[in-house]
Parts: sequence; structure tokens; C-alpha cells
Amino acid sequence: MQFESFSLSRLPRIIYGSGRIDEVPALAANYGRTALLVTGKHSFCSTPRWQAFTQTLESRGINWLHFTVSGEPSPTLVDQAVSRFRGESIDVVIAIGGGSVLDAAKAIAGLLPHGNSVMDHLEGVGKNVPYHGPSTPFIAVPTTAGTGSEATKNSVLSVQGPDGFKKSFRDECLIPEYAVIDPDLLASCPRELVAADGMDAFTQLLESYVSLKANPFIDALAWSGMTAVKEGFFAAWEGSEPAASQGRGAMAYAALLSGITLAQVGLGSVHGLASPLGAYFPIPHGVVCGTLVSAATEVNIKAMQQREPENPALAKYAQVGRLLSGLDELDDAAARSALIALLAEWSERLQLPRLYGYGISADDFPMIVANSRGSSMQTNPIVLTDEEVNAILMQRL
Repeated sequence: MQFESFSLSRLPRIIYGSGRIDEVPALAANYGRTALLVTGKHSFCSTPRWQAFTQTLESRGINWLHFTVSGEPSPTLVDQAVSRFRGESIDVVIAIGGGSVLDAAKAIAGLLPHGNSVMDHLEGVGKNVPYHGPSTPFIAVPTTAGTGSEATKNSVLSVQGPDGFKKSFRDECLIPEYAVIDPDLLASCPRELVAADGMDAFTQLLESYVSLKANPFIDALAWSGMTAVKEGFFAAWEGSEPAASQGRGAMAYAALLSGITLAQVGLGSVHGLASPLGAYFPIPHGVVCGTLVSAATEVNIKAMQQREPENPALAKYAQVGRLLSGLDELDDAAARSALIALLAEWSERLQLPRLYGYGISADDFPMIVANSRGSSMQTNPIVLTDEEVNAILMQRL
């Protein structure tokens, strides 16, 4: 093994385990007496846990205000929340929800001390004003196992439509103080969300593993996460207890690791395409990952075999093929083929829709390809041509 130089961004303090959401009020009390709770409209608030959680906050002398996020967050939503709550002397922001909730809360926490628009800092579409912090202390509690936002420094915000975008407000000051991972919170997720989020987490792990910036430290985390996906994904999706409970624990762990790995070494072509697809069309991010990952893996492998046969990512794809198939005896070529086939089988088994189901046609491909060259595509293991990126989309049309 060759050890090149590498560096790591700051991580949140991580608390993992069943029932550990109960520790959040005590953590919040360390920061002050006024908390802003950011949640989805129903996923947590409609459960008995909500009343118990808010009562525990109150028993510790914490006043709380509440803001809900529905769908993928926009800059307008963030700005409205900052304007609404800036005068409330918020001491800590607590986000309990999926990736959209965590991303929105992350941006809100970052801007509450300053009061300016998030558009000042949004990459590629904003005013390019440097953000120096400080951020309001932020505690992230995911209720899904997908984006890994609880471990990253970026808040992904989007505007959908012909002039839409999906961009990040990104700075190490935005990293949560605590990431509290309680697998029990995943129990209420519907199967289609478990499927899409699980494929998002897996894709992030795979793309980090073969990233141009990959290093042995992150490889070990990505490998551990992919092993957890192999062991727990379908048990969590199928929902038969007690295996489903163990599966949720594995997927909560895998999603956390996927957030850590992507934050350190970047992603690849699937997430490069996810940005314009999510901006221009009403396609959920996890569905993009699940429906494209097999095709993107195949196109990457073919491109490297043709132009960069010594690329180390080829051997890594083979390693993942042996891991997921359980066939340790496969040579590299057979293992890569097994990986491609297995990922395609997963997409079909999970009934992940094709692109046309969201109003996407081949006529849209030039626009999508032209806008896919963001930061994620920069760490793909090989530079893909426009024709190769187009081929990924065509496979899943």
C-alpha cells in the first residue's frame, strides 16, 4: 500500500446508537436556553417521540421555537427562516429529519448570527462573498439513512425549473457540533424512501472509494460502509423484524460514513449528473443515484480500460464486485462485470424508476450534460467525454 500525503476536514462529534436521541436535550443545554427545532412537517412531529422530546427540553429549562421544511430546501426558505428567527436570540439549532431538513438547518444556523442572504455565499450562483462564521451551534439528528449531511460542511440548496440550480453553501464553520445517529428513528421511513436513500448512501461510498482524491484512511471508512450496506440494506428495505432493526442500524452507520467520506475526497459522475437533474426536473436525489449508479460504473470502467488501463480505480471496482457478490474467487474482469450486473439488479429489485418517468427525454441530455461538470465530476476517477456522460443517461432513459 502506498501512502501519499492527505488532509482531513473537521468532523462533528459523533454519538451513535439506539435511543441516543434522548441525549440531545442535555447536549443542547450546554449552549444556552433557547433552541430552534428544524424538522420535516410530519416524519418526526407526528410520532410520540416529538412530545417526549419537547417536554424533555422544557424540563431542562430550554425554550424552543419550531420551523418546518417540506421538500428540498431553497435559498428563499433559508432566508425567510433567518429573517424570522434572527431576533429570537437562538443559542442552538437542532435539526431532526432527512437530508433536506439537515441541509436547511445547517444554512440557517450559519446565517442566524449575520442576517444576510444565503445567496451571498452559494457556490456558482451567488455573490461569491467569503463566509467566515461564526455559526450558531448546530446539532444534527438524521431520521433517514442517505445523504450523510450530518457529517458534512455543505448545505445543498436548490431552485427547480428551466433556470434552476442545485448548489452548496459550504464552509467548515457549518459542520455540526454533534451528529446524533439513532437508528430507531428510521423505523417510520416508507420502503421507497429506504430504497432511494440507501442507494444514495451506497453511491456516495462507492464514488468516494474510487475518487481521484481517495486515500487509505477514507478507503477504510468507505469499505466499512459498503460492507454495512451489503449486510443491512435489503433487511432494512424488506422491513421484517428483527432483521429490519439490525438493517436500520447498519444503514444509519453506512450513511454516516458516506457523509464523512464524500466530505473528505469528493464524489463522481453520478453526483455530477444529480445536480442538473435535480435542478431541472422533479426527481428525488436518491432516485437519481439508484437509477444511474450501475450505468455510471459501467461507463467509468469502459473508459478506464480504453484510456487508462493502469488506473487504480479499476482494481477498486473489482474489489467491490467481490465484496457485494460474495465471490472472492473472481478475477478482476469478472468481478467488475459482477458489480455492474449486481447494481443493475438492485435498481430493478427496488423498482427505482427510469428517467422518463420524471419528464426527462433525450432532447434534454445536452443541457444536462453541459451542466454536470461541477465539483463532483472533478473527482470522478477518469475525465468522461460528453458522449460518455450522455451514454450514462441513455441507459436509464
